[in-house]
Amino acid sequence: MKMTEIKHHLNDQLLIGYSAGSLPEAFSLIVATHISLCDECRARLAEFDAVGGQVMMQSQTAEMSEDGLAETLARIAGGAQAPAPTARRSGVFPRPLQGYVQGDVEAVKWKRVGGGVRQMMLSTDGQATARLLYIPAGVAVPDHGHRGTELTLVLQGAFEDETDHFGRGDIEIADEDLNHQPVAAHGADCICLAVTDAPLRFSGIIPRIAQRFMQI
Repeated sequence: MKMTEIKHHLNDQLLIGYSAGSLPEAFSLIVATHISLCDECRARLAEFDAVGGQVMMQSQTAEMSEDGLAETLARIAGGAQAPAPTARRSGVFPRPLQGYVQGDVEAVKWKRVGGGVRQMMLSTDGQATARLLYIPAGVAVPDHGHRGTELTLVLQGAFEDETDHFGRGDIEIADEDLNHQPVAAHGADCICLAVTDAPLRFSGIIPRIAQRFMQI
């Protein structure tokens, strides 16, 4: 797939959290997927990884209990594994996302949510939710605000809202201060990976009624 220039990137807070392994699984997924498309953010992540390594090397040692190693390994084995930010490959979905879908876009099991929009919920650890969204070109999603953070990564096509235009590889970081109504740009239908750590705040009564069934 032809690469386009990425204008909207991850912030330092997300990259540091990913490097430290402190993000919820859903957030780690979208960060890894963006990094696999974005040379700039992949280079910035490498810098944070290097700094983290130096901090660990300079930290003071601490006494461990006799079973400390076994407990640590058990926690690692039982915890959610963040997808690795591997290099890009052909297809709509980068490699980190393909592992969650078991393939590329043709493997997605879409469910209709109204207005031609479809979604597929992805299985993550529950601290945040991740979904794929399919929005036909020219279609707007309901006007909404946020009770937390919403990250939206464009995988195909583009969308526009009150802030800017977002194309393939771009990621929008929305917080409680942003109210917007994204509209899929004309051309190719828009496919996005969206992650939230709190329910959205819809303006219209119908979306609010449907919200509990859509898990948004």
